[in-house]
Amino acid sequence: MYVGVDIGGTKTLVASLDEHGVIVERFKFPTPQTYGMFLENLATFIAKLSTKDFFAAGLAIPGRVDRANGVGIAFGNLPWREVPIKADVERLTHCPVAIENDANLAGLSEAMLLKDTYNKVLYVTIGTGIGTGIIVNQVIDPAFADSEGGEILLEHGGKMERWEHFASGKAIVRRFGKKARDITDEKTWQIIAHDIAMGLADIITIVQPEVIVLGGGVDGYFDRFEKFLVADLQQYETPLVPIPPIKCAQRPDDAVVYGCYDLAVQQYGKAAP
Repeated sequence: MYVGVDIGGTKTLVASLDEHGVIVERFKFPTPQTYGMFLENLATFIAKLSTKDFFAAGLAIPGRVDRANGVGIAFGNLPWREVPIKADVERLTHCPVAIENDANLAGLSEAMLLKDTYNKVLYVTIGTGIGTGIIVNQVIDPAFADSEGGEILLEHGGKMERWEHFASGKAIVRRFGKKARDITDEKTWQIIAHDIAMGLADIITIVQPEVIVLGGGVDGYFDRFEKFLVADLQQYETPLVPIPPIKCAQRPDDAVVYGCYDLAVQQYGKAAP
């Protein structure tokens, strides 16, 4: 059995998965603002899992990772800094732990589902912020493992702004006074699609993916803005920079924890059935 831990800015998901990567059990709890309290809560919910004997674990961090030393450097909206999270989680799970950025893991999970069709996948999650993962041949591309697509600077409203500051789910609420699920008029979705396209166009130029997979809360409403997004992106297409197909995440709610399993298998191998 494997265990996956998906740390979010507001909630943490803990799940056990069998040797085939099927989720057997799961628990969610609010992510505390203090790291010590997080470890206490994590220990409580790991103890609640029926399985206690884990072969390996995957750990998703919403920020920067020092992979060599197992340290979480920064955690986005959480105030934790420079914490030895790999060793701490290994102590709680009694198994080796693979740690990685959460968007990279979600991208890995979705790329595994597309491995028979695409080798180079750009995963973009649009939720509270914007995160990106670039997967090549079912491996997180080390050249882009620390990239933060949501932080790219773009001209918007006559000034330079970070992409996620005007195109994320949080920005949508701030700008339009509604969550994505409550927006139904096409004009608003056309504006949202344009803002998303601005950042995608730059990343496409650099990465040249074979496919783009959209995840996060906003992707659940892809049918409302797909035509606008595709039309906007096609304006940027050139013979040197083709616009790839765009798909929704197949497992949007659990992509990260499945990615935890995929990375654990890549680093530590398959558990015996």
